[in-house]
Amino acid sequence: MQTPPIDKLHSLLSDEIASCVKCERLAEYCATFRDPVTQKPPGTHYWAKPVPGFGDITAGLLIIGLAPGAQGANRTGRPFTGDAAGEVLYRALHRHGFSNRPDVAGRSDGLELRNVYITNAVKCVPPKNRPTGPEKRLCLDWLEMELRLLKHVRVVLAMGKDAFDSYTNLLKRQGKIRRKGDLKFVHGQVSEVPKDDRLLVSTYHFSRYNLNTRVLTEEMVEVLFQQVKRILATQPER
Repeated sequence: MQTPPIDKLHSLLSDEIASCVKCERLAEYCATFRDPVTQKPPGTHYWAKPVPGFGDITAGLLIIGLAPGAQGANRTGRPFTGDAAGEVLYRALHRHGFSNRPDVAGRSDGLELRNVYITNAVKCVPPKNRPTGPEKRLCLDWLEMELRLLKHVRVVLAMGKDAFDSYTNLLKRQGKIRRKGDLKFVHGQVSEVPKDDRLLVSTYHFSRYNLNTRVLTEEMVEVLFQQVKRILATQPER
């Protein structure tokens, strides 16, 4: 029996993710955004269901965030689209040749990604942006399935400590690390995983709070992507 092409498999996986209702609390919270009272402005169409990853399925770079933002990806249906963190991210991706445009608005804005795929560790928007431990663990199944399709990834960029923890939890579950403490979250840190040929790069989240408090600056983001590009240029393709 012939295996379906990778783009077909990706489309099927995206549909499965978008229809997931395994976490009752998250499914119920997503559903509240179908009520005009919660929409900004009222009557705005909201995706309001799990948000699959998107991008180049032959990418060498995978970017992982924690979860969709209530007024960002939860509204638009695309990771980091419609929020302040996404504005910084997509400007940087465009400057470094990973996308065809610096500004994004929604799923039909014509954005195309090159050599990068973007997803979240948790696919549903969580109340107060805080998924529970069991919700994080359950959603790792989807991240693992995405990684199986993304066979060319050489660099994983974990955006924020929560995304870093989710990815290292997955590595531990897969037996690729013995302890989570074997990998440290430090902005700009490049970590080798002993039983995996992907490099893990950690970064502070591109949140408005981090930028306003200058925990992170756009200059730091620029240096980060220069670093990522150097790694991609030297790491052998998978």
